[in-house]
Amino acid sequence: MKLGIVGLPNVGKSTLFNAITQAGAEAANYPFCTIEPNVGVVTVPDERLKVLHEMYNSKKTIYTTIEFYDIAGLVKGASKGEGLGNKFLGHIREVAAIVHVVRCFEDPNVVHVDGRINPVSDIEIINTELILSDMEVLERRIQKTTKNLKGDKSLQRELELLNRINDFLGEGKSARAMELTEYEADYVRGLDLLSYKPIIYAANVSEDDAAGEDNEYIRKVRAFAETEGSDVVVVCAKIEAEMAELEDEEREMFLEEMGISQSGLHKLVKASYRLLDLISFLTAGEPEVRAWTVKRGTKAPGAAGKIHTDFEKGFIRAETIAYDKLIECGGNLATAKEKGLIRSEGKEYVIKDGDVMHFLFNV
Repeated sequence: MKLGIVGLPNVGKSTLFNAITQAGAEAANYPFCTIEPNVGVVTVPDERLKVLHEMYNSKKTIYTTIEFYDIAGLVKGASKGEGLGNKFLGHIREVAAIVHVVRCFEDPNVVHVDGRINPVSDIEIINTELILSDMEVLERRIQKTTKNLKGDKSLQRELELLNRINDFLGEGKSARAMELTEYEADYVRGLDLLSYKPIIYAANVSEDDAAGEDNEYIRKVRAFAETEGSDVVVVCAKIEAEMAELEDEEREMFLEEMGISQSGLHKLVKASYRLLDLISFLTAGEPEVRAWTVKRGTKAPGAAGKIHTDFEKGFIRAETIAYDKLIECGGNLATAKEKGLIRSEGKEYVIKDGDVMHFLFNV
């Protein structure tokens, strides 16, 4: 999973990136502090692995990971090459989804590139640049398809869809907000449009607002996100940065003292999984316990292939038990078998989140 962290200059992107990845990206109070994208690999928190580790006294515990890219701050005119626009847009093209950090706090000591706090305007500046870049792509595609249509009338449907997308973008709306059929959605994915990439809006708030109700800025961000079916996660980059310096136990105590139920990283990871429609299945034993990430709807052979391609090629069947059921049996597989809780599943079985799997295969 590759997620690009974007936003206008000085909204807290690099501070948040540093905090959740502890990768040490430079964070400073001036535009374009980030030029080349910093990359941080984050382990996905999963309490189930801790429980299984203790249960099996495992030698290793391996968490699944997410890659976060801290992408340069963008300004108006990026689609025409202003600021670091061309690099910015190129880096976005490489990620699977976008985390758009939006400033929802006031601080006279941190300059805003436009001199005022207006989160929806900030969102629209970036979205507009992505849309303009997409319209250039579509214009070239429309010209090519129109030319080819003379010799291949079957391209008429494609041309009509391209024009419809272009008209929609021309209204200042992101492609992700379009209502599309399954066929159309598959086609649009192939166009690699920036404004079609799934997005999470990360509302960066002050320490005072971190544990309270939504402030007026967050409410405006939520209202905008609803228009395109996107998610909003409220984070405080400053608090996340403080927590990054603490040990796990201290971090839990810190959150409790602040009245915060879960860290920004936890919220971002959960939102990322929803956004990309991902789930985790587990493998457990004395050598190691491990989480594996797959797309929702993946069948057993495909999940086996995540472990090793030979598992998928020679797949026979999968023995599986739901994590909760395994815990009820104290991790004792013999007890689970006696109770009929371990199931033998074939090639058509669709993996569920929290399945504890054991694959049988031919070499």
